[in-house]
Amino acid sequence: IPEVLFMLLKYIQAAMDSATYEIIDDEEPYYGEISALQGVWANGRTLEECRRNLTEVVEAWLLLSIAQHLPIPKLGEIQVMIPEENVVHG
Repeated sequence: IPEVLFMLLKYIQAAMDSATYEIIDDEEPYYGEISALQGVWANGRTLEECRRNLTEVVEAWLLLSIAQHLPIPKLGEIQVMIPEENVVHG
């Protein structure tokens, strides 16, 4: 696995490890969020569906943040550092 991809996978795993879940009064009662990542939350009909949905949201949030050159907070010891040659400019 290329080093950059490995770093992103570690970041996603760290984000998911910090997720918190609760049951809310909704059609999709399982709610999960990652408080360190602003606006990152998901819900689902089951806890597993909520986790899958939350993982997809984290992935999309991370890729968008990289593409838009937005700050990405450090999670524990994991810091996302994308070398300039790996950034696609549009």
